Amino acid sequence: MVHMTNDLEKTPVTVLGLGAMGQALAAAFLKAGHPTTVWNRSAGKGDELVARGAVQAGSASEAVRASELVVVCVVDYDAAQAVLDSVADELPGRVLVNLTSDTPERSRTTAAWANERGIDYLDGSIMVPIELIGQPEALIFYSGPRAAYDKYEPALKALGGKPAHLGEDQGLAAVYDLALLDYFYGSIAGLVHAFALAGADGVRAADLAPYLNTITGFMPSLAAEAARHIDAGSHPGDAANLGMMASGVGHVLKWAEHRGLDVSTLRPIKEVYDKTVARGHAADSWTSTIEVVRGD
Repeated sequence: MVHMTNDLEKTPVTVLGLGAMGQALAAAFLKAGHPTTVWNRSAGKGDELVARGAVQAGSASEAVRASELVVVCVVDYDAAQAVLDSVADELPGRVLVNLTSDTPERSRTTAAWANERGIDYLDGSIMVPIELIGQPEALIFYSGPRAAYDKYEPALKALGGKPAHLGEDQGLAAVYDLALLDYFYGSIAGLVHAFALAGADGVRAADLAPYLNTITGFMPSLAAEAARHIDAGSHPGDAANLGMMASGVGHVLKWAEHRGLDVSTLRPIKEVYDKTVARGHAADSWTSTIEVVRGD
């Protein structure tokens, strides 16, 4: 017996905004078999998607009416709000997923706007580059009503195989997003500085790079252990105390200054370490620096 495919049962989706990321989102929905309607403020960006089976709506309102799940991904929250204001009357009864990046404050403001109008609103943050959209390893954060997320999780998995619902507070996706970006930007700034420091003594970046794995490899376990200590408010320094590490940072800073490097990313690390040592944490772990960072 031949079984029919269930493509016709796939959730219809609408994608508002066809920049590079919006096009990737729509393409992922199409690939997963979802009837997909697209709309963009400027014409022409949906042609390739239409050739692959998408329906291009003539207006944002028409696009919203076509689907029960509406995804918006535009350049910023001002642009997103302009689009949402124009379709506000069409959105109640549907689930709106905003994958535009901004701050938790903007996410919560948009959530309040949606709640006032009876719109089920999920805020999201895409944590992978465009080329990984739709792939099993793609992480996308969502926050907002759990019932709305649970209902549409199968459709949202078309965008990435690792969706994570963080809680009912619509600002949480942006909180996680900015925290991870904080870690990322700090890490790559340190990487560039390390290459510059080695290069000042004639060492090529490519020659240093293989040895960076010595540090990169233990970062996941280090992060997990640090998180436990920070959440517990306990900072045992048996393995590596802060006084010793402050001295190590001082050596790096001194040599970088000697070589004439910009130390504007490095000097604040030494300052935070020194402030924490001055508070009496020299024998504690480096995680005790969180007290200074938090402004306790």
